[in-house]
Amino acid sequence: MNIVETKNLQKKLRLKLLEMYFKANAGHIGCSLSCIDILISVFFNFKKKEDVFILSKGHAAVALYCCLNEIGEISDDELNTFYKDGTKLPAHPAPNSFESIPFATGSLGHGFPLAAGIAKAKKIKNEKSFVYVLISDGDTNEGTTWETAHFASKHELNNLIVIIDKNKIQGFDRTDNVLGDTAKKEKWIEMGFEVKEIADGHDISEISNSIDFLKKIKNNKPKMLIANTIKGKGVSYMENTIDWHYWPMNENQYNQAIQEINEKYNA
Repeated sequence: MNIVETKNLQKKLRLKLLEMYFKANAGHIGCSLSCIDILISVFFNFKKKEDVFILSKGHAAVALYCCLNEIGEISDDELNTFYKDGTKLPAHPAPNSFESIPFATGSLGHGFPLAAGIAKAKKIKNEKSFVYVLISDGDTNEGTTWETAHFASKHELNNLIVIIDKNKIQGFDRTDNVLGDTAKKEKWIEMGFEVKEIADGHDISEISNSIDFLKKIKNNKPKMLIANTIKGKGVSYMENTIDWHYWPMNENQYNQAIQEINEKYNA
């Protein structure tokens, strides 16, 4: 994608996810806005049919649904059922309905272990494909995350690409005030990962170049991209605030959000 196409897609998917959240009167908007650019990079620049993607931070499901809709895996009619009775698109991803949603996720710390298991299976079967998993910095508070880090390093899972959406805010506080910076680059290097950190986790070009860089490194280490992001990116009153981990939008807030996205992502 060129710069104009990229910016148009960033705007289109943000407008779509805001509309979905507003119609459903649902929360977790800030979480989706912090990772949508990472998902765009993975799904539109890297993921092949034989690859696997797992969204460990399942509370950002709407960002994933919007990407799958854009690539044609989820229809417009299906997308309009989000959060409704009988939907296949609940607040957190549910399995067995769409090829690109192989597992239910949302309880933090589970997506990474699942991804590592799949990566190990691919190595055993000598499959030349990749497993991508998007985790949050909140995920790195969980014990299963560190058990999996040991597993991935020990088994030389160089087909595993972990991306941390490091927005520095989790459910009830800033990460520094909970357990400190458990998504720090140095920790993951010590665990045996090949790590690259980027300052702007919303720059599609920077994200994509970094993933490409990691994939081209020929060693036996699992790969990690730490993407520094902003919770609620693109909507001024949502950015970098804890409140928009949960709050839904009223009509005035929705209209303001739409106006700001249209202005900020005008190609």
